[in-house]
Amino acid sequence: MKLVIRLLVATLSVFISAYLIPGVSVDSFQTAFVVAVVLGVLNIFIKPLLVILTLPITILTLGLFTLVINIALLYLAAAVVPGFVIEGLLSALLFGLLVSLISSFLNMISK
Repeated sequence: MKLVIRLLVATLSVFISAYLIPGVSVDSFQTAFVVAVVLGVLNIFIKPLLVILTLPITILTLGLFTLVINIALLYLAAAVVPGFVIEGLLSALLFGLLVSLISSFLNMISK
């Protein structure tokens, strides 16, 4: 049950963020669901590998390179999921930040 709630929270945060940020579009709620699943899978399997491989750069930039990794994962998700479009670097950055904020807020409420 906890997994279902987390997945719904992630889906809602993707859908709301895409609605609020002008450079990001999601075709439907089902597309937002697929985006949430793909981002979850990418964050579980690909992100730790990228963080380890880029650890010297991340240390040198005091952790700011992690934002670049997050943006790259968002672009990868946009390439994989049809109906999910990101139109620019700033839109991707704002989308990632807003998804994180909304997810944190909704997870706080759901507990």
